[in-house]
Amino acid sequence: MPPKEGPYKVMLSEEEIPTSWYNIQSDLPTPLSPPLHPGTREPLGPEDLAPLFPMELIKQEMSQERYIEIPDEVREVYKLYRPTPLRRAYRLERELDTPAKIFYKDESVSMAGSHKPNTAIAQAYYNKAEGVKRIATETGAGQWGSALALGCKFFGIELKVFMVRISYDQKPYRRAMMHVWGADVVASPSELTNSGREILAQDPDSPGSLGIAISEAVEVAATDPDARYSLGSVLNHVCMHQTVIGLEAKAQMEKIGEYPDMVIGCVGGGSNFAGVSFPFMKDKFEGKDIRMIAVEPTSCPTLTKGKYEYDFGDEAELAPVVMMYTLGHRFVPSPIHAGGLRYHGASPIVSKLVHEGYVEARAYPQTTVFDSAMLFARTEGTIIAPESSHALKAAIDEALQCKESGESKNILFNLSGHGLLDLGGYEEYIAGNLTD
Repeated sequence: MPPKEGPYKVMLSEEEIPTSWYNIQSDLPTPLSPPLHPGTREPLGPEDLAPLFPMELIKQEMSQERYIEIPDEVREVYKLYRPTPLRRAYRLERELDTPAKIFYKDESVSMAGSHKPNTAIAQAYYNKAEGVKRIATETGAGQWGSALALGCKFFGIELKVFMVRISYDQKPYRRAMMHVWGADVVASPSELTNSGREILAQDPDSPGSLGIAISEAVEVAATDPDARYSLGSVLNHVCMHQTVIGLEAKAQMEKIGEYPDMVIGCVGGGSNFAGVSFPFMKDKFEGKDIRMIAVEPTSCPTLTKGKYEYDFGDEAELAPVVMMYTLGHRFVPSPIHAGGLRYHGASPIVSKLVHEGYVEARAYPQTTVFDSAMLFARTEGTIIAPESSHALKAAIDEALQCKESGESKNILFNLSGHGLLDLGGYEEYIAGNLTD
């Protein structure tokens, strides 16, 4: 059957890759609460962060400039996979019998299979430019670890990845990807750090958490003068690097004369939701009628059931203390397959926008998101990551609401990664063994 209208996919040329990232801090209606030193609880200055991050990233973290130029060296690597397609889910629309138009930004086409290289490449570049020899980081399901392994390989930096134990066991092929790109991968909690040893002494069978893995990576980076720490979500500069997603999506929708009525993304730390939504959020601040929907798992309901307060970013209380929605920095979530969404906190900016009513937050159990993922695979053909399936589930719910009301709305969601390394979870679902 031919499409009802318009193309199945909208492409941009390499020359149309954004030349600057969008920094939403310049347009926030009220300023962010300052991050605090974990020891003194005083506001952090650049010198406090210098042992962890290169100075250029620290400047970006605190910058109030609206647009920050993307270095030519970073755009050159972006050309390997960007611009990514904006796709129209015609077959899913027909299956749902909805008048809604469902668009999705397909970030699964990157070499690492997710949106994470958008910031990994940038962070590796800035570390290399300041002479950093080694980086320590953490990863949940492995999207971030594999993306940073790729970025570090391109710029000649050593990488040690602390991978949350449950994902280390569940997702061996993500671990293999990191090895292919030259990273050293350690199951967290580990015996390599004081924080890891303390956790294992209390619970030798700990499944781990992102908070624990962050503690281990921060400890390694802080004790090696030639090393720095790198984070794949949450922080302001990370969210900013991801805005290439929304900036491209905006240009692509303009090409076909469309604009979203709602923008949807899944949230673990918040970077991919920020990436797709922040360029449109600027329009919302200026009065545009557009809904922003952040989706998380019910097993780790940070935005929907957490408290909005200052909390540590990690288990061992080594990372900065920030104002965010949090379940408590010692919270260890259930070992669900959406490992990238198992974080106790959320981006300070995303948290603030939820708290002030600019963003709607909702949570789904993992069986219902796998229902949606199966429907998508059997209509659109793409097997998507469990994390992305949360955003898809919300998009389907909104499309069904349009079916009931008879309204035609434009729904845009971020397909943040493919699920080809998550097939164990799909097999569990098909066998009827998946639980909430």
